[in-house]
Amino acid sequence: MITSLLYSAIIGIVAGWLAGKISRNHGFGVWGDLVVGIIGSFIGSFVLNLVGMHTYGLIGSIIASTLGAVILLWLIRLFTGEKTAHE
Repeated sequence: MITSLLYSAIIGIVAGWLAGKISRNHGFGVWGDLVVGIIGSFIGSFVLNLVGMHTYGLIGSIIASTLGAVILLWLIRLFTGEKTAHE
């Protein structure tokens, strides 16, 4: 049980950090990366299941979580009206 939580936390931190790098060119700090990554893992798994794809293993979990975290950040910016660096 503890190992599973630690595994999920590490994946969440990595996925949140990657999503921050992809969308903002920097991370959100350890706690912000963790929250974005964990919520992103649910979103990523849901989206991939909708299109009939499944991920396996560590790399698959990181990819799905990162995809979900990027979607989460995009939705947040969509509803808050935050400008990107390109605008």
